Amino acid sequence: MMNRFEGPGSREARIRYLDGDFQVTSPGAFVRCAVTGENIPLDELKYWSVARQEPYVSAAISFNRELEVHPEWRTRR
Repeated sequence: MMNRFEGPGSREARIRYLDGDFQVTSPGAFVRCAVTGENIPLDELKYWSVARQEPYVSAAISFNRELEVHPEWRTRR
């Protein structure tokens, strides 16, 4: 339940991340970056992992998260 000072734009959305798109499963205005915790407005959400169902605030953070999860990629030639 929202208190009287909150609008629908102040809630965190629940998202299902798909290939090239996402589906809002619970309305809200933003999601939190899985790495930094930073709020990402839904209209600015561009980076996520379908496999881990995680949003990221930038391409660099998304890439670094992939390297964290797949350290073997650092030594690929």
